[in-house]
Amino acid sequence: MVDLVDVAEEFQAMNLQEKINARAQFSAHSNFECDDCGEEIPAQRRALGGVTRCIQCQTEFEATQKHFKA
Repeated sequence: MVDLVDVAEEFQAMNLQEKINARAQFSAHSNFECDDCGEEIPAQRRALGGVTRCIQCQTEFEATQKHFKA
C-alpha cells in the first residue's frame, strides 16, 4: 500500500527538480570592467555570465528603470 506522505514527497521532489532544470541559463561572456564606471567586476559576479556592470552601477541602473515603468 502506498503511503500518501511518500507520494506527496516524491511529487514535491520531482516538481523542485523540474524548476531547477527550467531556470535561465546564461552563456554570454561577462566584462572584466564595468561599462559605466570602469571599475573591475569581481570574479564571482563575472561567473554569473552576461555581466556588464559592477554591483553599484547595476543597482543604480535598476533603480532608475523602476521609475520609468508605466
